[in-house]
Amino acid sequence: MEALTLRQLLQAVGGALLGDFADLDTVFTDVCTDSRQMKAGSLFIPLEGERFDGHAFLNAALEAGAVGCLTARERESYLPGKFYVKVRSTQRALRDLARYYKNQFPIPFVAVTGSVGKTTTKDMAAAVLSVRYQVLKTEGNFNNAIGVPLTLLRLDRSHEICVVEMGMDHAGEIDYLSELVEPDVAVITNIGDSHIENLGSREAIFQAKCEIFGHLKPNGLAVLNGDDPMLATLRGKLSQKTIFVGWGEGQDYTALNVDSDGATHLTCTVRTPSTQFLAEIPALGAHMVYPTLMAAALAEHFGMGGDEITQGIRAFLPTKMRMNVIRCPGDIVILNDAYNANPQSMRAAAAVLGDAKGRRKVAVVGDMKELGPSSEAFHRAVGGYFTQAGVDRLIAVGDLARFIAEGAREAGLEQVDYFPSLEEAQQALLRELRSGVTILVKASRSMAFEKIVDYLLANAPR
Repeated sequence: MEALTLRQLLQAVGGALLGDFADLDTVFTDVCTDSRQMKAGSLFIPLEGERFDGHAFLNAALEAGAVGCLTARERESYLPGKFYVKVRSTQRALRDLARYYKNQFPIPFVAVTGSVGKTTTKDMAAAVLSVRYQVLKTEGNFNNAIGVPLTLLRLDRSHEICVVEMGMDHAGEIDYLSELVEPDVAVITNIGDSHIENLGSREAIFQAKCEIFGHLKPNGLAVLNGDDPMLATLRGKLSQKTIFVGWGEGQDYTALNVDSDGATHLTCTVRTPSTQFLAEIPALGAHMVYPTLMAAALAEHFGMGGDEITQGIRAFLPTKMRMNVIRCPGDIVILNDAYNANPQSMRAAAAVLGDAKGRRKVAVVGDMKELGPSSEAFHRAVGGYFTQAGVDRLIAVGDLARFIAEGAREAGLEQVDYFPSLEEAQQALLRELRSGVTILVKASRSMAFEKIVDYLLANAPR
């Protein structure tokens, strides 16, 4: 982050200075919302949630090195040499500060959203664009009303492009984030069933994702999945230039001759409106074609050529717990896809596991959250996906996961086990740690299935 003064902070958030502090030229060089991660010279912004209130840690943050803070409340006393700025809402002030700060950087902003694959697409886009440009990208899961502003506040004068991931679980959130980012390029990966419990229908999810277009710059670009039936309805509807990618006929960017070694990578020929080139994608699953095509479209939009694009694709590294391939001694492979799960990503993961040629294929799967009244049906369908993919054994863990197990049995899979908890599944997991096995681990984030990965690694042969 570039330094900002207290004077600029007051201008950005429309706050009022409290106490006796008067030096408006005081600077801060970082913004922090967690007093445990405070750096010297930071501005502390205490956030309020249903179960926490950052105001309780104001003094701790200031004593740990913060030069000042925002506050939504009057204070009974003030630490000497520290500034306090009163605002109506600290979360809204964080957003206002990020917008003020972002506007100091005349660079293009790429916003990525979608039901499935937005993190992978963001990572692939950043990997490709980084071959030519200095790129700032969203790290981890910083894709919400707190994370997006904090991402923008990491900008500095070296950055030439910013790639921002935007998530949502309610209507209005993409509008809120898009108003902040004001993207030059909007990317939507697909429309799925994630958060359907909150939004009610896939049509409502589509409308919520389309909120991004209300803030896409008039001369901007939309990059969309043309194979998605809902996104395909936008053809000819947007005033901004629109690019469609996918497998189907009539797409602007498409992939030919897709092949996988089932262990480390895919290869395909990427065909663009101007050229075609061979791409080697260091990841598994045919679904990886979509982020690859979207990254290629972005790269050509920013003037890059085929050699640069292929170099960037080869440099792609997935975010932690996003289909990470872990090779253990004794010819054991663990596919760590524990970050999150929904019906669409489960189907893709089943296909990846099914491609593990000549291996024993074991799926360790758990609950998918926020799927509403159709949750049981969605889980049963997932059991069918893994049966159709040709897995040898399915181990389901969690409350809702019993429907995955039932669906797998109904579809004809014989080796199926269900356990309510990880502890009860441990012996079954240990029996699968054998030579020649590939074990997929996948569930919704709240299931914390990284604990299963850790358990497998701790008990795998050394």
